[in-house]
Amino acid sequence: MNGAGNDFILIDNRTRSILLSKEQVQRLCHRQRGIGADGLLLLETNLTGKADWSWKFYNSDGEMAEMCGNGARCFAAFIRKVIHCSSPTSIETLAGVIHASFDGDDVTIALTEPERLALHQQISLLASNLTYHFLNTGVPHTVVFVDDADQAMVHEIGRQIRNHDVFSPGGTNVDFVQILRPGLIRVRTYERGVEGETLACGTGVAAAAIVTALVQKVTPPISVQVQGGETLSVDFTQTDVASVHNVLLTGPATFVFTGEITI
Repeated sequence: MNGAGNDFILIDNRTRSILLSKEQVQRLCHRQRGIGADGLLLLETNLTGKADWSWKFYNSDGEMAEMCGNGARCFAAFIRKVIHCSSPTSIETLAGVIHASFDGDDVTIALTEPERLALHQQISLLASNLTYHFLNTGVPHTVVFVDDADQAMVHEIGRQIRNHDVFSPGGTNVDFVQILRPGLIRVRTYERGVEGETLACGTGVAAAAIVTALVQKVTPPISVQVQGGETLSVDFTQTDVASVHNVLLTGPATFVFTGEITI
């Protein structure tokens, strides 16, 4: 499946019989030696009673991750297809319980409450100092405003920030944000765990939209163009100058192909 170009392998593991090693996940996500994906998701029955379903989510490096916005939208659409149900559903992730609803091909995810907001911070890189903004929208994101997203040094600067001591030991995702007009931004993301740019990142889109609203004094919803070419929508409630709740991420979740593979 893909969500705005962010692509995933989804596996029905309601029997909980599938156990994947880090190396197996890496192989499955490898674009030359496997299926190829930014991440892999296992659908599992929920054993805690906190949600309708659970997932195991792995980045392409084989490490388990707390949350993924585009992955969650694909996961919800996968549930709808497997269970033959179009009702709202809930999913327990390592970041907490998220809720999903459907409107045609679009899926809306209610993200967990944002945490650790820090605006107008300074960081020292190899060639210069840089102003950044930080927000955890399920996973950590560092937001950097740029004049032209096409010219942003996503790999070079993204890698430096992702591995900077300021964000150790877990690191951070890095979002390069261009303001196109009030209420419309463009985002390119260097994604932790993929260790490179992805065509979209749902939690990054949310972080970028929230930071833009707070810094630029823009009223949500915010439309976000991603590198894959699609536009996602982020809506939320702002209760004061630095307090955000009820974050909703809306966009497409598309089935690409189904099949079997031997591992």
